Amino acid sequence: MRSRPARKPAKTYHHGDLRDALIEAALQEAERGGAEAISIKALAKKLGVSQPAPYRHFADREALLAAVTAQAFRQLSALLRDAMAKPSQQSKLSRLAQATLDFGLRRNGIYRLMFASRTVSCAAKGSELHEATRETFALVIEALEAPAVGYLRERQALKIWAALHGVVMLAEQGLFTGEAAHATREELVEDFVNETKAALAVAIKDARRRTKAGA
Repeated sequence: MRSRPARKPAKTYHHGDLRDALIEAALQEAERGGAEAISIKALAKKLGVSQPAPYRHFADREALLAAVTAQAFRQLSALLRDAMAKPSQQSKLSRLAQATLDFGLRRNGIYRLMFASRTVSCAAKGSELHEATRETFALVIEALEAPAVGYLRERQALKIWAALHGVVMLAEQGLFTGEAAHATREELVEDFVNETKAALAVAIKDARRRTKAGA
């Protein structure tokens, strides 16, 4: 009787290592196809572990997606922080905006996971993912380089964040080339930066004048 070939043992990971490996592997899959490309079964096979192994770290696919998206936001925050810290004649907001545009166009699968899925909206408040998104948005506010006057900074930060998202998504869909306006995507983003800084300066000046008049 012919003996059967020995079954290859599943790869073993130290506690916590498999969690990190799953997140890293899922990020690689998202790079190619966004959230839709992430499958726990496929990841287990890719990493050489048993099918139940990932579930010791993630209750379900949604929990994995939340962890992967949180890591993606941390990566974006690190990139933005580096861009803002580099010596440059450009404003911090300009450097942040251009770095965001580059990230969105260069890593579009990851960007869609972060901004074009319901992962963030479905995550519990106070979760790792929500903390990661707040960290990124705090950098947008910091990049404005303006004093805190009410919620004026937050309002302008949301406006330019939405504008940047619009440029990335339109470009990804092939709906924005800049030809109609005879401007590159980078030039349009710089317009957003200048308009945002000007609008915030006017809003702060008006708010202070009203406060002074009411004193």
